[in-house]
Amino acid sequence: MGLQNRNLISTLDFSIDEQDEILTLAEKMMSAPKEYGHLLGGRIMASLFFEPSTRTRLSFESAILRLGGQVIGFSEAGSSSAVKGESLSDTIRMVTQYADIIVMRHPKEGAANIAATVSGVPVINAGDGGHEHPTQTLTDLLTIRSLKKHTDNLVVGCCGDLKFGRTVHSLVKNISRYNGVSFVFASPDELRIPQFLRTFLDSSGVKYIETDRMDENIAEMDVLYMTRVQRERFFNEEDYIRLKDLFILDLNKLKHAKDDMCILHPLPRVNEIAYEVDNDRRAAYFYQAGCGVYARMALMAKLLGAVQREEQKWTL
Repeated sequence: MGLQNRNLISTLDFSIDEQDEILTLAEKMMSAPKEYGHLLGGRIMASLFFEPSTRTRLSFESAILRLGGQVIGFSEAGSSSAVKGESLSDTIRMVTQYADIIVMRHPKEGAANIAATVSGVPVINAGDGGHEHPTQTLTDLLTIRSLKKHTDNLVVGCCGDLKFGRTVHSLVKNISRYNGVSFVFASPDELRIPQFLRTFLDSSGVKYIETDRMDENIAEMDVLYMTRVQRERFFNEEDYIRLKDLFILDLNKLKHAKDDMCILHPLPRVNEIAYEVDNDRRAAYFYQAGCGVYARMALMAKLLGAVQREEQKWTL
């Protein structure tokens, strides 16, 4: 089964081989972006963002434009007919008539799956509630492959909001499929990984430890994935204020880290990474944002059938 006309709703929708196929194409695009400038000429991407976003939305729009395609859509629910009471299913059925591929972010978990069931074109989940964010995971994996040159036998540290952070959930489920990957989860007790993720790792035989201190195991980590404590995921403002500053990465903590560790963050950053870290050679989060464009370029090219699997050549 090829990737053409497939949807990407969950981080596990593609096999390891299919995923690596996308990442390999993304690496080729990174090395020679101008060669792919007309690959999706005449194609239209619908950007449906029912929830505010800067990086993901602009990254997708940059990706389709760099491939020669065009963009239609909206950047907030208030700009759509949802404010008039239109159902999500009707919105998707309508947009299918206008676009060749749909990219959607929605505040409700499961919304992307609903969209995929009624859409006549490929649907990409750009984040649904606290559930998943599969293209951020493609971005993360591309960054790790680019910097570490492999995705096997890594110790991946995840720090911050591990309970509500959909980027962490997607990355952990996905990268744990590679050989020898283990995890260090550093968070306050209130923001530990959810039980479904713990069950997933246990059933897969993946090794992990949980700690309430970032610096305890930093020397073991090959990758440190920082996340912010998200105000919008809290019902109680007092809990947010109490927890948001507990885990801050600074140069003092990095004294104990490996010289080739890479520091990732899905962004936006609040104060969980001190600005002094930006000039450290291990800081890769802005490079990571750039990798997201190429990961999404490769994904859309594959879903729209613009590149063959065997030769990775154009078919349009």
